[in-house]
Amino acid sequence: MSNRIPFLSALALAALGSAAHAAPTTLTVFMGSQQRPEIFQPIFERFQTQNPNIRIKIETGGATSEAQNQYLTTVLAARDSTLDIFLIDVVRTATFAAANWAEPLDAYLPSKDTYLKAFLPGPISAASVNGKLYAMPAFTDAQFLYYRKDLLAKYNAKVPKTWDDLTATATKIQKGEGGSMQGFNFQGAPIEGTVCNFLELLWTGGGNVSDVTSPAAKQGLGYLVDSVKSKLSPAASAEIKTDDSRQQFQAGNVAFGLNWSYAWAHFQGNSPQPTKVKGDVGVAALPAFGKNGTATCTGGWEWGVNAFSKNKAAAVKLLQYMASSDVQKEMAVKGAYLPVRKSLYNDSAVLAANPHFGALYSIVTKARPRPVTPNYPRVSEIIRNNVSAAVAGSKTVDAALGDMKRDLDPLLK
Repeated sequence: MSNRIPFLSALALAALGSAAHAAPTTLTVFMGSQQRPEIFQPIFERFQTQNPNIRIKIETGGATSEAQNQYLTTVLAARDSTLDIFLIDVVRTATFAAANWAEPLDAYLPSKDTYLKAFLPGPISAASVNGKLYAMPAFTDAQFLYYRKDLLAKYNAKVPKTWDDLTATATKIQKGEGGSMQGFNFQGAPIEGTVCNFLELLWTGGGNVSDVTSPAAKQGLGYLVDSVKSKLSPAASAEIKTDDSRQQFQAGNVAFGLNWSYAWAHFQGNSPQPTKVKGDVGVAALPAFGKNGTATCTGGWEWGVNAFSKNKAAAVKLLQYMASSDVQKEMAVKGAYLPVRKSLYNDSAVLAANPHFGALYSIVTKARPRPVTPNYPRVSEIIRNNVSAAVAGSKTVDAALGDMKRDLDPLLK
């Protein structure tokens, strides 16, 4: 008996030692290269320090929302458990929920309603389907009009309130500057940003996606097409993607440009590429046609948990950490990401790094969603392909809108 107790103690100690040296849980996190993994890496490292039993591995792929979605669709359709967490565009929630690819998070958040009160309602709505939370908002977004303050001062011009004003001011700047100066830069490639550019021109003309052959739709798409024809915008606009727009503006070659909030940090020098516009950039609400109001597209990205993951509890723990006030603040200060927490729009450090956040808060909260439907991938494809074709000149405006209406109507009923 006396010999048995030390033997049992040794077994217990061995078991404890084995548990202490057990391999930590590894969470594989997928995000696109455009989401700037370098901003997230130090945050993940701090989480690992606070949670030594969890390791994080970043997997990157796809420079656009479409490319990332194509990859995730392939992985998740195969019920693959390799990825634990994925960063998805806000327009993907309904599709991922309908396919049972995203784990519902309600059961992991016992005080969900109380917890979510601190968040902006828009990102929470985008992350929810039929009252269930299928993702954790990572950051919200909207498109804004970026402009060169120094050029407006040089030519004694004001920030345009209408699209006609923008054309007139941009034309004046182009004539004065000459060379490679673009008057107006937008996204015309068959990507998600192009969907938003079209919807914004449609909305600011008083139109709606339910009628894409309306006078407002023709006016909006016509504006983009005419901008290329008049050389206000680059001849290659039908090939310009979101980050192309950012880099061209950053190089000092653009007077006015449409882009998301992430571009601001790049323009200020927090960027892999040099910037020629630091201190010379202003941000404003998008212009409108006539007396219509401004409008912008709801953007942003969300953290989803793979429904086939074997590490769901640890994954949700990381998601809550990424949505914490401290992390959201850091992302806003270092990456110009629009926070999903209301209180940070009054935070002095956030506003010092992004002075426009306070002024544009009302625009962000009133941003309009793209069509919410499980069929969204097809809806997006129809819009972006037709818009890009019209901008390229391979379809007339009327033909592009007619084809768009024909294919969208059955999906949006």
